Amino acid sequence: MKHIFKLYFIFLLSFTSLNIYAEENIKFVIDTSKGNIVIETYPKKAPITVKNFESYVNKGFYNNTIFHRVIDGFMIQGGGFTKDMAQKQTDAPIQNEASNGLKNEKYTIAMARTQDPDSASSQFFINVNNNNFLDYPGQDGAGYCVFGKVIEGQDVVDKIAKLKTRVKNGMGDVPIKTVKINSIKVK
Repeated sequence: MKHIFKLYFIFLLSFTSLNIYAEENIKFVIDTSKGNIVIETYPKKAPITVKNFESYVNKGFYNNTIFHRVIDGFMIQGGGFTKDMAQKQTDAPIQNEASNGLKNEKYTIAMARTQDPDSASSQFFINVNNNNFLDYPGQDGAGYCVFGKVIEGQDVVDKIAKLKTRVKNGMGDVPIKTVKINSIKVK
C-alpha cells in the first residue's frame, strides 16, 4: 500500500510540474493576410499582461482587426482598429508590468499605451528593431511592457514593416495596403 501511495504522489508531483512548465510559455498564432506569426508569451514575467491578451484572444476580439501603425525600423502595431479605421471598444486598462526584466528587442511583442503608463488595453506592437529606449524605466520612468516574442513568422513581420504608409483619418503611419489580422488563437 505504501508503494502505491508513493507512486500516486510521484504521479501528482510530475503532473503538477508539467502544468507549471506548460504555463511557462503560452503560444499564440496570429493569422494575418500576409501569413502567420507565432508568438510565445511569458505569464510568469508578465502575468497581468498575458492574462489580458489571452482574454481578448478568447473573446475573438482581434478577429478582423488590422495592423494600423507601421514604422519600418521601429515596430508594427495592431489590435485595436477595424479595416475601416474604427477603434474597437476595449476592456479596462491594465497595470504596466514593464519592470519585469524583459527588453524591447527585435521581434518581441509589447503592449501599446498612451502617456499614462497604466493605459494599455488591447493594442500591442512587435518590435522590428532593438528599441532599448522603450525598456523600463524608459524615457518616461515607466517603459513599455514586453510580454512575449515572435518564434515563427519573422519574415511576415519584416514584410509588414516594409509596407508603404500614409495618413488616414488623421492617423499617420497607416499602411496603404491593409494588413488584416484574421484571428489570433492559442496554438
